[in-house]
Amino acid sequence: MLDKEPISAAAQLHGGTPEKKLREMARQAEHCTRCDLYRNATQTVFGEGSPDASIFFIGEQPGDKEDLAGAPFVGPAGNIFNKCLEEAGIDRSECYVTNAVKHFKFRLRGKRRMHQRPNAGEIQACRWWLNGELELVRPRLIVALGATAANSIAPRKFKVMRDRGAILPFMENQALLLTVHPSYLLRVRDDMALQRELFVRDLRTAAEFVHEDAKAADGRRTGTNGAGRR
Repeated sequence: MLDKEPISAAAQLHGGTPEKKLREMARQAEHCTRCDLYRNATQTVFGEGSPDASIFFIGEQPGDKEDLAGAPFVGPAGNIFNKCLEEAGIDRSECYVTNAVKHFKFRLRGKRRMHQRPNAGEIQACRWWLNGELELVRPRLIVALGATAANSIAPRKFKVMRDRGAILPFMENQALLLTVHPSYLLRVRDDMALQRELFVRDLRTAAEFVHEDAKAADGRRTGTNGAGRR
């Protein structure tokens, strides 16, 4: 499914529904040692959401709060993400949300754990899991939140600020939309209102795409189009 993809975790699972396979994959990921990030992280933070999702969100990695909670996008950036999803008319429970890297990478500053960006080797090691999630969910639209997420599925092909907000052809029967990571909105305080508005606009583009795509697919099944029955 991905460019130069390795074998995915899903390839090792046989029988059962996508939902059951995702649960089994998450269970296996709890013991992941494919890179060294597991040594300091509290736990693996696997993706969650609907196995039938049309929209598949990829972030960079769990943050401090996510590492402790064991769930993606539950910290400050997650709060902004949830509010912006609501404004864009997207129900998070109908989406799938995950990260390119499943363990929290950090450095200590006193008692605080400060985020560190994962390197290419760590991202590549975790594609085993990300590929598996994509293979089982089979979303219509992948939304990459930030540069790390974009590079995890299409290295060097896209640039977030140049390509954000556009529906880009990606793989067969799949499209890609790039936008910023919601944590970016926490860092641009002087321009936060504008950047938040742009982020919501990107999310609305995603919502409109899957809505129109579903209408078109339904029309093909029933033999109708926007002008009525053919």
